[in-house]
Amino acid sequence: MENFTRPRPYCPKKAVITSGMPYGNKLLHYGHVGMTVRADFFARFMRDRIGKENVIFVSGTDCYGSPAVESFRSLKEKGILSNDTTITEYVKGNHIKQKDIFEKFEVGFNLFGASALGRAGEIHKEVSDHFVTTLDKNGMVSKHSSWQFYDNKHGCLLNGRQVIGKCPIEGCQSEKGYADECDLGHQYLPQDLIDPVSTLSGETPKLIEIENLYFNLENQTELLTEWINSIDRRSDTPQFMVKEIKEFFKKPEIYIKREFFERFNTVKDKLPKFVELERNEKAPSMTIVFDKLSDREKACEILAKNDIRYRTGKTLTPFRLTGDIEWGVPCREIQGVKNQTFYVWPESLWAPITFTRTYLESIGKDENEWKKYWCSKDAEVYQFMGEDNLYFYGPAQQALFLAMQGKNPKLDADEGELQVTRIAPIKSILYMNKKASSSGAIKPPMAEEFLAYYTPEQFRMHFLGMNLANNNVSLSPKAFDPDAKLEDQDPMVKEGNLLTNVFNRILRTLFYSTQNNFNGIIPKCKVDDNVMADCNKVILDVERFMFDKKFHQVYNALDVFIRNINKYWVKNINEANSDEKLALLIVNTLQMIFVANTLLHPIAPSGTENVADYLGFDGEKCFSWKNIFGDFYKVLKSNSYKLKTLYEKEDFFKRHQTQLDELAKINADRN
Repeated sequence: MENFTRPRPYCPKKAVITSGMPYGNKLLHYGHVGMTVRADFFARFMRDRIGKENVIFVSGTDCYGSPAVESFRSLKEKGILSNDTTITEYVKGNHIKQKDIFEKFEVGFNLFGASALGRAGEIHKEVSDHFVTTLDKNGMVSKHSSWQFYDNKHGCLLNGRQVIGKCPIEGCQSEKGYADECDLGHQYLPQDLIDPVSTLSGETPKLIEIENLYFNLENQTELLTEWINSIDRRSDTPQFMVKEIKEFFKKPEIYIKREFFERFNTVKDKLPKFVELERNEKAPSMTIVFDKLSDREKACEILAKNDIRYRTGKTLTPFRLTGDIEWGVPCREIQGVKNQTFYVWPESLWAPITFTRTYLESIGKDENEWKKYWCSKDAEVYQFMGEDNLYFYGPAQQALFLAMQGKNPKLDADEGELQVTRIAPIKSILYMNKKASSSGAIKPPMAEEFLAYYTPEQFRMHFLGMNLANNNVSLSPKAFDPDAKLEDQDPMVKEGNLLTNVFNRILRTLFYSTQNNFNGIIPKCKVDDNVMADCNKVILDVERFMFDKKFHQVYNALDVFIRNINKYWVKNINEANSDEKLALLIVNTLQMIFVANTLLHPIAPSGTENVADYLGFDGEKCFSWKNIFGDFYKVLKSNSYKLKTLYEKEDFFKRHQTQLDELAKINADRN
C-alpha cells in the first residue's frame, strides 16, 4: 500500500481560476479554446480536489478598447453591420457566440461574463473606480503628457489599432506594431513606432501631446524582482516565463545599427548620461544604457531629429491607465485629467475580480465574499494565458495588485489585501508548424470548424497531451491538411484513442464479463493490496502534475495506467477459472477503472460521468478526492451493486461520425 511519505503539493482551501479574455470583436479560433480548455482541466480538477463550492472559474468577453471600435467601424463601412447597430449590440452578439462555443467544448465556467454588459458591466465600473482612486491615494498614479497619433486628413485622433507600423523592440518578430503595443505584446512609446501609417487614410499620421494617467510601474522594480525570484524555484513555474519577465527589469537601452555609428559619434555628447557597452566594430549594432527611462526618451528624440535609426530594449515603462477612446469604462477626474476612459489593458486585469464578484452575487453571497478568494492567504488565484500576455499578467498586474496595499507595499501581503497570483502561461500553438493569428498573414481555423470533424473529448485530449508549458507545439489536424491521404494517421485523435480504443475496450470487457457471469451484479471481495498501491501511485503522480500544470505528463501517466488495466486483465483472465478468481479479477479491474475514471473526469467530463452512471457510482462521491484513496464500494449508490446493462457495440467515448465514415471507406477500399 502507498505509505504517503512522499511530499504532496500545497493545496489551497479556496481557488479562483481565470483564462485569457477574448476581445469583443472576435469569434473564437482554436487557440482561444485550446488555451481555455487547459484552464478548464485545472478548474474541474480543483473542484474534485477541494470541493466545487470552494472553486470559481471565470473569464469573459473583453468588450472595450480600440480592437472593438476599429472592427465595428470597418464592418459598418463595408455594409456588413446596419447603420442603426450600436457597438454595444455588436459586442453583445459576439459575446453570446463566444459563450456558446465554449459550452460546445464542455468548458465549465462558473461565469463567462462581459466587461460592458449586464450586471458584470455595472460591477466592473465600480471595481475600476476603486482601483484608480486607491492607486492615486497611494501615490502610484502620475499625470504625463504622452504622444498620440493624429490623422490630418480625417481630422481625428487615432486609437491604438488605427495605426500600423513596425515594433521598435530589438529582435521582435511581430507582423504588426500598433500605436504603443505590437501583436506579440511588447509595450513601447508611440514615438518609437517605426514607419507608422494611419489605417483610415493610408498616410503618415502626426504626433500630438495628450495628457493621460499612468501607473508608476517602473517604481516597483525592486518588489517585482523579489517576486520573480520567489517563484523562480517553484516546480510550477515555467523557465521561459522567468527568462522573459526578467528581461523587462533591465535598465533602459537603445540599439543603434552599425551604419549609423559615425553619425552617432557626432551627437553622442548631446545625449543624457549613458554607458556604452563595449563596441565591436564587426557587430551589427551597438548598445547604450541609461539609468532612467526619461533619459532614454530624451535620447530617442535627439537621435530621431538627426535621422539616426535605433531600436529600444525591453524595460519597465509607466503603465497607461487612461485614454480618450469613447468606448471604454469612464474614469473620474483625477489630477485634473478628465473626460477620459480606462485603457483596455489595466481594466481587463481586474476584470476577473469583477466576474468573481458578479458570480458570487448571483448565488446570493455578501458583496465582500470575493475577498475570501482574492485576498486570503488560504486561497490561490491561478491565471492561464498565452505567452504574449506575460508582460501584462506578470509585471503589470502583480505591481498593480501589490500597490493597492498602500505607500509601502510588500510581497507577502497581509490577510485582507490582494495577493499575488499564480501565472500559468503557455507557449505558442502553431498551425501546421507556422505562426497563425487573427491579425497575421496565416489565419487560424475557427474553433467551431473543428466540431465538424472531431468530438469535444478528442479536442480536449489532444490539448492535454501538448507540452505547451515548455515548447511551441503545432496543431496539424488531418481534416484541414490538403496534402493528407485517406490512410494517413490523424495527429489530432492520437490522445483521444486512449478513450475511444483502450478505455472503451476494458470497460466493455468488464461489463460483459459481469453481465455474463454474475447477472450484472458486482461481486463483493477485498481489492488486492498491490492493486491499491498501483492506484495510489498514479493518483499522487497526477496530483503533482496537475498542480504543476504539466498536463502532458498527466496524459502520459493516465496512458500508462489505463493500458496497464488492459494488460492486467489479459494476463489474469486465463487463470480466472473459478467464480472466486473471476470475481477478484473483476473487482481489482473495477478498482483501477474507478481511479482512472476519476482522474479523467476533469479532461472528459461527459464520458466519465456516463461511465459512473452505468457503474452505479454516486456522482458526487465518486469524483471527490475525499474518496479517491478508498475502494470503489464506498461510492456505490446502492447496496444492490447492480450495473446498468451495456448492450453490444455500445461505447462510452465515441469517435466523430466523419471518422467512422472514413474508416468504413478505407475498409471498403481494402476489400
